[in-house]
Amino acid sequence: YFAEEDTFLGITAVADVPKGTSRQAVKRFKEMGVKVVMLTGDNEKTAEAVRVQMGIDEAVSEVLPQEKDSRIQEIQQQGRKVGMVGDGVNDAPALARADVGIAIGAGTDVAIESADIVLIKSDLMDAVGAMELSNATIRNIKQNLFWAFFYNSLGIPIAAGLLYPAFGIKLTPVIAAAAMSMSSFFVVTNALRLRRFKPTAVEKSDDIEQRVEPVSVTWVTPGS
Repeated sequence: YFAEEDTFLGITAVADVPKGTSRQAVKRFKEMGVKVVMLTGDNEKTAEAVRVQMGIDEAVSEVLPQEKDSRIQEIQQQGRKVGMVGDGVNDAPALARADVGIAIGAGTDVAIESADIVLIKSDLMDAVGAMELSNATIRNIKQNLFWAFFYNSLGIPIAAGLLYPAFGIKLTPVIAAAAMSMSSFFVVTNALRLRRFKPTAVEKSDDIEQRVEPVSVTWVTPGS
């Protein structure tokens, strides 16, 4: 506040501005079926304002470091898997407790050492990309297991001579070895598709930093 004797002159308001990609990251998490919860040591009003602005499902304010750890443990006891994103010393216990701890690359050494994944950039969209890549990897593994099981379920009986009594078809050792090599070739080729993986692109139109000023100053002159 600014004043001259008994006359009010103005007020300066300062607030933390969320990164421009944070809203998009929260939206993408929710599209993937993830419940987004913000654990913060800030006061309730600040936490609620950020929650509404970002579209976060739940905000828990005025939380101490050990309370973050306890909160994650409570969620895990409900049978849920928890991923924690943090960057400070206060986040280290929670990062270690979570099923998957994700540390921001610009965070403290303690947070980085406690995490399972370290993001190079301080961008929440990278956490989205990490989850998308993990989902794509799991799908790829399941596909490989299915096709390997299906291929071998057909190939092994044929190699054992199942079709020979009825159709006179049999596989020589050379053909059987080549067929087995083809199975490995298909699996490896399918796995290599992950090299072309691309995470969700950042939408430039969703830039909050361009629409919200970090510092707002209002002046009231005497006599106005």
